[in-house]
Amino acid sequence: MLSHFLRTKNLDQIKHDAEATGETQLKRSLGAIDLLSLGIGAVIGTGIFAVIGTAVAGGPDHLGAGPGVSLSFIITAVACTFCAFCYAEFAAMVPISGSAYTYSYATLGEIVAWIIGWDLIIEYAIGNVAVAIGWAAYFHQLFDGIGLHIPAWLSVDYRSAHQAAEAVAAAGGQVSPANALNYEAWTSHPTLFGIPIIFNFLAAIIVGAVTWILVIGIKESARLNNIMVVIKVVILLFFIGVGAMYVKPENWSPFMPNGFAGVWTGASLIFFSFIGFDAISTAAEECKNPGRDMPIGIIGSLVICTVIYIATAAVLTGMQPWHTLGVADPLAAAFAELGMDWVAGIISLGAVISMTAVLLVFQLGQPRIFFAMSRDGLLPKYFSKVHPKYQTPHVTTIWTGVVVAAIAGVANINEIVELTNIGTLFAFVLVCAGIIILRITDPERHRVFKTPLVPIVPLLGIAMCIYLMLGLPWVTWVRFGLWLAIGLVFYFAYGFRKSRLQTKLDYGFNFGAFFLAPLWLLFHGRVGTGLLLILLNIVLRIGGALGAGGIFLSLLIQLCLMIYFGRVGNEIAWKKKGYTSIEELKRKQKPWKIGGLIVGILIVIPLILLNLFAAVRLMQ
Repeated sequence: MLSHFLRTKNLDQIKHDAEATGETQLKRSLGAIDLLSLGIGAVIGTGIFAVIGTAVAGGPDHLGAGPGVSLSFIITAVACTFCAFCYAEFAAMVPISGSAYTYSYATLGEIVAWIIGWDLIIEYAIGNVAVAIGWAAYFHQLFDGIGLHIPAWLSVDYRSAHQAAEAVAAAGGQVSPANALNYEAWTSHPTLFGIPIIFNFLAAIIVGAVTWILVIGIKESARLNNIMVVIKVVILLFFIGVGAMYVKPENWSPFMPNGFAGVWTGASLIFFSFIGFDAISTAAEECKNPGRDMPIGIIGSLVICTVIYIATAAVLTGMQPWHTLGVADPLAAAFAELGMDWVAGIISLGAVISMTAVLLVFQLGQPRIFFAMSRDGLLPKYFSKVHPKYQTPHVTTIWTGVVVAAIAGVANINEIVELTNIGTLFAFVLVCAGIIILRITDPERHRVFKTPLVPIVPLLGIAMCIYLMLGLPWVTWVRFGLWLAIGLVFYFAYGFRKSRLQTKLDYGFNFGAFFLAPLWLLFHGRVGTGLLLILLNIVLRIGGALGAGGIFLSLLIQLCLMIYFGRVGNEIAWKKKGYTSIEELKRKQKPWKIGGLIVGILIVIPLILLNLFAAVRLMQ
């Protein structure tokens, strides 16, 4: 059974399926400049305009890098470069939509490919929710600066407004700058039948606009992105040029106020600033000369962004003392402190344009991953439709836009942004591993671009990504694990059975084995496995007593086991009982199905929910 989960899709088959004529073929219209621009558009955004502040000054839970944040950028850039080489080799060799999902399918197996495809939702769709929320805040600030006021209740979500009201009440009525906009929404919102109307309309509307642009054509989207990239690079160069005249060298001393620990922590935080260069690979199928242009786009955009980042960091920390930069808009605030509000306004405009470009590229990436998964049969065929006129994956683009817009309108940014880094790092690890595996399993394949020093470079990429992942809070790991578990439910319920690689008999799903695995195994002659599973459940109960982390981990393991035995249950019964037809199998297993559903609804699911509530209470 395990071999069916780890079945791989041959690279030649992947290319053949993508190049076949029909309604699932995309238009190749992008050149090297377009790809380079897409990379810069995706990378330069929220990170350099916002995250750099907390990386420099530190926060309640982490040390600040101080002026040494320039070293933090170099460290993170080196880690990303190792991964960029691996992405470039894959993208040039397999110029197909899907990015890390497609590469994993060819090297690590179908279930790993599904996991990474599901994981990339965190990077692209969920990450875009955070960008849309940040865009709304900067857009509101920009309009305030020119004297046009947008109602606050159209610019934030309900939960943020409610939390701001609680924070102001706890502070005795004092409104901090960080809570000002959210608190204004709480005090000025209208009501409908007594229900408060607070909805981040700005975030939803920008996602809708970007989605419409992506539907009408990849070339049109690339042209708009090219324009925005030029504007935001010019604004950052403007910041560097003007800011350099106000640099005070004494602000660079001490260079590393918290030692190398602060610099390394800064590197973990500003990793968010580099997310995006990998998004170029999702457009490989729409590139005119992918063998030459994909490596240029991926590696070139990373190099350009790194140079701009280091120069920006050096000027910023030279303009103001490092410990004063821990604000949401540090670049604009640095000039505001000098009384140069007009420059601060230009910087805010740059932030709005930058985030718009990031939204566009990430909204371009996510639909193409769904598109590739649908073409492989892991998602319904409906999602691999191409627009007859524009030749874009319009179905997945529209659905992604609808979901992202809806979540962005009501979500709290602090709860959304935490998952983005771990999901991206996980994808990077699998891509680096895939390069090593493919060099072993298919060494003779023609490679237009080769990752240098294999396996050293991929192994360094894996090591640095894992190190950065280990620095993330354990709660993020728990949420990441639960997200992957939900994805496995979808895979076993649909993708495994409908995969285009599925050549064996479909036995269906066994709810008796899903909810009553130990008893079901004992009854069907798998005594050893049944007793082992009972012992494992006892161990999991002990693990659940170790605190919230133990509960989450034990539930995750239990859910994975339930899914596995539910998936293989009917196949075991078929072989053990000697059934002659699927109809006989389903008829004989019907009592187990009914009994399993009854026990599941009345006992198993309530117990899982009680454990989850207990874990949440322990975390508070």
